[in-house]
Amino acid sequence: WDFPDGTLANREYAAYLISEAMQLNCVPPTLLREGPFGFGMVQLWIDIDEEVDLADLFRQDLPGLRNLALFDVVINNTDRKIGHLLPTPDGHIYGCDHGVTFHSEDKLRTVLWQWAGDIFTDKEIAILEQAIKALQGDLRTQLEPLLTKEEIDAIASRVERLLTEGCFPHPNPNWPAVPWPAF
Repeated sequence: WDFPDGTLANREYAAYLISEAMQLNCVPPTLLREGPFGFGMVQLWIDIDEEVDLADLFRQDLPGLRNLALFDVVINNTDRKIGHLLPTPDGHIYGCDHGVTFHSEDKLRTVLWQWAGDIFTDKEIAILEQAIKALQGDLRTQLEPLLTKEEIDAIASRVERLLTEGCFPHPNPNWPAVPWPAF
């Protein structure tokens, strides 16, 4: 209700572009295409490791999950659920379902809060600095037909705030911290 109609595909693709620009590789390859039902988004199917218990996975302190948590803060993901985690047999973790992201107001809702307040590593600071540079150049140009100017500016403001604060944010007490249902 608080996102413009008809923008889901653009947001999915924008999430992929940002994942690539930040060199996180946490969103499966994603394209915009014309298809039999009209214009939309196509994403590479990820064969997950069926042996992984997602209800256990999301609580762990894994580098792939921490990267996804950082990514979610940057894109202002309002819907990171446990079922959106895609662990592969080689141990990589992708995230899917990024249609309700990039709102200009802070609306982060995620199941990945285990790093709230943790100081960023040098690698994470470098990733955020890379995001700022990308948002000042080609990435901004790629995002302009996909998101509003206000939303793109909000991404840059969030990244700058993260760099200034130097740590993962805590949940907003004025907004539900976890999406419902959580799975």
